[in-house]
Amino acid sequence: MLAVLGASIRFGDLAAVDGVSLSVADGEVLALLGPSGSGKTTLLRAIAGLQSLDHGSVLWDGDDLGPVPAHRRGFGLVFQDFALFPHLDVGRNVEFGLKMQGVDPLDRRRRASAALDQVELAGFERRKVATLSGGQQQRVALARALAAGPRMILLDEPLGSLDRALRERLTGDLRALLARPGLTALYVTHDQAEAFAIADRVAIIDRGRIVQRGTPEEVWRRPSTAFVADFLGFRTVVDVMVSSGVADAGPFGRIPVTGVSDGPAMAVIRPDALAIDPAGHLDAVVQTVAFRGSHCLVTLRLGTVVAEAQERRAPPLGARVRLSLDPNGVVVLGSETPPI
Repeated sequence: MLAVLGASIRFGDLAAVDGVSLSVADGEVLALLGPSGSGKTTLLRAIAGLQSLDHGSVLWDGDDLGPVPAHRRGFGLVFQDFALFPHLDVGRNVEFGLKMQGVDPLDRRRRASAALDQVELAGFERRKVATLSGGQQQRVALARALAAGPRMILLDEPLGSLDRALRERLTGDLRALLARPGLTALYVTHDQAEAFAIADRVAIIDRGRIVQRGTPEEVWRRPSTAFVADFLGFRTVVDVMVSSGVADAGPFGRIPVTGVSDGPAMAVIRPDALAIDPAGHLDAVVQTVAFRGSHCLVTLRLGTVVAEAQERRAPPLGARVRLSLDPNGVVVLGSETPPI
């Protein structure tokens, strides 16, 4: 098991990683999710042994990895740009790490072929890297990491340089590969859909600190801060006043809540909480409609507040509609600064 305890890294006055503690259990895939500049890649590099910690420690099964160089930590690395050697064919790219370890040539070829078979590239050994598609190059990079039999794989935005259609297809492929028994992985990304599709657990990082962790469903259903709600794409955050288990949410009415102290707070209203419903008790005007494939994202104005709802059919722009509100789609947070 990997454990990071109180890790901190500073670059001058900037705290790139600020007192981070996290763990990855054997056989688990943890996604480290955050915006650009949040410190996620810096933390991954520290775990890999490519970046020194100013404070804290990285442990594997209780053993401190601080004095252990990167090439002896037993971790496989997959980078965004794949870092393949263009002058080597696919087989020799996959064998490269094994060659550096002094593995016998016959064993190298056997293990490289087995790794390519794992990523569904059997028979590609003699292909030139330049002739491969972006998705195939990504798989070769993953095969190279798998060939060495790592105890853990570290992936840094491995799909970030691919176009959306290919990225969405390979997300499913990666999930299938990483879900194999005994494979442990830390997956760094800024894409929430990617993280939710691939990971068993998600840790959200902001300005060098972990601000929430949990399963994808837990994080999506109950963002813990306004930053997390905003980062996940929930744009409707309103001030509320809580009294005796009820939040007065202004144009959204009175919403029952549990576990929230009386006083001012904020409510995150997810798009799935609102629905156009002739029997609804909220009045709204349709402002914009964006087609999203399986649904339409509808922007609505309720008085001075703008909210979003998911609808199967697009309502007319400017239409006056009635809305119903599902309290299960509302998360009430403690008082804090709203997201920008």
